[in-house]
Amino acid sequence: MVITDFLERNARLYGSEVALVEINPSEERDAAVTWRDFSLIENARPDAPYRREMTWRDFDRKANRFANLLLSRGLSRGTKVGILLMNCLEWLPLYFGILKAGCIAVPMNFRYSSDEIAYCLGLADVEVLVFGPEFVTRMDPIMDRIPGVKMLFFVGREIPAYAEDCCRLVTFCSSSAPPVALTDDDDAAIYFSSGTTGFPKAILHKHRSLISACMTEQHHHGQTRSDVFLCIPPLYHTGAKMHWFGSLVSASKAVLLRGVKPEWILRAVTEEKCTIVWLLVPWCQDLLEAIETGRINLSHYYLDQWRLMHIGAQPVPPSMIHRWLKIFPHHQYDTNYGLSESIGPGCVHLGVENITKVGAIGKPGYGWQARIVDEHGHDVTGDEVGELIVKGPGVMVCYYKNPLATAEVLKDGWLYTGDMARSDADGFIYLVDRKKDVIITGGENLYPVQIEDFLRHNPKVHDVAVIGLPDKRLGEIAAAIIQVADGETCTEEEINAFCRELPRYKRPRKIIFDQVPRNPTGKIEKPLLREKYRSDRLVEAQTTH
Repeated sequence: MVITDFLERNARLYGSEVALVEINPSEERDAAVTWRDFSLIENARPDAPYRREMTWRDFDRKANRFANLLLSRGLSRGTKVGILLMNCLEWLPLYFGILKAGCIAVPMNFRYSSDEIAYCLGLADVEVLVFGPEFVTRMDPIMDRIPGVKMLFFVGREIPAYAEDCCRLVTFCSSSAPPVALTDDDDAAIYFSSGTTGFPKAILHKHRSLISACMTEQHHHGQTRSDVFLCIPPLYHTGAKMHWFGSLVSASKAVLLRGVKPEWILRAVTEEKCTIVWLLVPWCQDLLEAIETGRINLSHYYLDQWRLMHIGAQPVPPSMIHRWLKIFPHHQYDTNYGLSESIGPGCVHLGVENITKVGAIGKPGYGWQARIVDEHGHDVTGDEVGELIVKGPGVMVCYYKNPLATAEVLKDGWLYTGDMARSDADGFIYLVDRKKDVIITGGENLYPVQIEDFLRHNPKVHDVAVIGLPDKRLGEIAAAIIQVADGETCTEEEINAFCRELPRYKRPRKIIFDQVPRNPTGKIEKPLLREKYRSDRLVEAQTTH
């Protein structure tokens, strides 16, 4: 069985039922804001209707038409086809069309610069690119730098001269399934690493990875046909899409919301009767602040059907979940852990039944194994810290065209995650830090995540990142970059006083008030912070809020 079989089954059995909904909240954008300033999710089409929907039958037919378009152009099995689109109703049918043609889907980050787009197209050997109007100004400068891209299909109006009208071309193609036999051993997709340590690496997955993600997600959250999944994160990343795979398996509706304002989220939950909402930590924080300050009145929304608040992509502050459950005591809560190299979330999973273990990422997920090992690959004992390694059907094939990097992380079928972790007496795994982020100060190992988690308990702290700064005597010291909560003021003295509860060696030696940058998947962009504060330009006069 391959993932496209689920789509064809849903079209056959539930063809007239709604599969996907796109919601476009309207908001005027400052004309000075460029794509570089885009937030995680953008309503980049202000002229789009507020709501669009698609049935399972239309979903399957659109996927078939695009697959047949690709085949009509002579594309062979294994051809790489890139997707450079904002979240929209067309995204998933195009993705499935690529798979149905036997091609390899290559989703791309919508915040890539021109240079990054050109780099990733070349790295993945992309021959066909589907892109939207938001990317024209980034495509124009690189047209002479992407000779490997033979075809460019455009989704939208005002088609550039160098591209073809995808929406028009597919109308001339058959809506019947193409005659392409697929197996779980066929290559399916190339995803890119988050790029927090430099230019992204290309991650190759087979169809078995995609089907594994379907089964893992549905097993963990038990989606039924009555569930409605609210999807906000970008579809180019494994996280959002792999959680949506639970809706695919259960043939249930999903809502693509192009916006993250608390009011928009609650309105979508109300109007579409959403039962499962996947949030990132900043969005959850924003919702809580809006409710606790009285800016949002929950009585204005219908939320009784909302059963599961699912959160991930970064460490989750336990205090935040406790605040959430005071407001929504009937909610199930879940989090899980995964990497693009392990086809997204689910290789480690907390479980809705383990609310008492908030703070842990959980135990090995459905179909997965996990271990914590020392530098020699031997299992650590007790609550010792070691590197988390995982094994399962969703592990990547390789870093495409990078055998050395592949050999560093794939050993005897085990994926070395680069994350440092420990486990408790019950076998629950807790993340400690990224292996590369460990700060060695005076011979002591400091794990920034532990310090970050402590500081997030301070009600004046909205977000925090801890990095190492060079020190002549100690080698490195811990510096805390603190983003103060809206409406609050905070001083270095207050933070230092708060940190007295930490062991002395764990206390940050430098406090910097600044914004904490995060990438589209919610991860702190620590390389940016290191570049900013490790240089000779180290800021003494910090921003206060």
